[in-house]
Amino acid sequence: MLELWKAFIIGIVEGLTEFLPVSSTGHMILVGNMIGFTGEKADTFEIVIQLGAILSVVVLYWKRCLRLFGYRDKNAPVSPSGRSLNLLHILIGILPAGLIGFVLHDYVKMLFRPETVLIGLVAGGIFMIIGEKQTPAETAPTMDDLTYRQCLYIGFAQILSLWPGFSRSGSTIAAGMLTGASRGASADFTFLMAIPLMVAATGYDLYKNLDQFSSGDLLPFGVGFVVSFIVALMAVATFIKLVSRLKLTYFSYYRFAIAVLFLAYMLAGGF
Repeated sequence: MLELWKAFIIGIVEGLTEFLPVSSTGHMILVGNMIGFTGEKADTFEIVIQLGAILSVVVLYWKRCLRLFGYRDKNAPVSPSGRSLNLLHILIGILPAGLIGFVLHDYVKMLFRPETVLIGLVAGGIFMIIGEKQTPAETAPTMDDLTYRQCLYIGFAQILSLWPGFSRSGSTIAAGMLTGASRGASADFTFLMAIPLMVAATGYDLYKNLDQFSSGDLLPFGVGFVVSFIVALMAVATFIKLVSRLKLTYFSYYRFAIAVLFLAYMLAGGF
């Protein structure tokens, strides 16, 4: 049975980092190894509770989610292009990473180690700096202005996030900016796109590993899920605004610092 206090701690870590381009998965792996929260169950737990944090986006974006299914919000602002994001945009965005993740599921789970996370933190940070520095002329100021081609490019960049530590939001926001989308449009699309992707990832991972769990694991999983949801719910609005306004380079510097600190910890005999 997974220990409740460990589930509680990891739930807090997930809730606080899910909406920042610093890799919530990477942080959970590093913290999990520090407190002895490792193994196949822990890896699955770290995927499952991400859904709890992502569901807080549904609370924030519920009208926006309904608009994808035809709901008309009279108070919704009209994009400069006159376009509106639809389900096809979301499907195009999630398909590349979804397919690769499905095919390479077992290999990806093998990467859930501190060493690979540190590589991902640095590599992802460099990619984010490139996205910030090489931004072309802005063509999509809002999420509704995104074209299908831009969504496809963002979707391909999301494949990078299968490497733990790279960060889903970091890779997709940087890619969106490289295609001409604004930082805010890229962030909004990233978090909206994460909802179906994490539902699918959680369901598939539970299906693949269901035989490894017992009824005693339900409580820790529930605790982690609820804690990540509550913490994320309190942080989501502020953090998404923060990501939309702050340059990605600031988050890159944080990632580099964390990588150096944990490398020193590992060299000193940690983990």
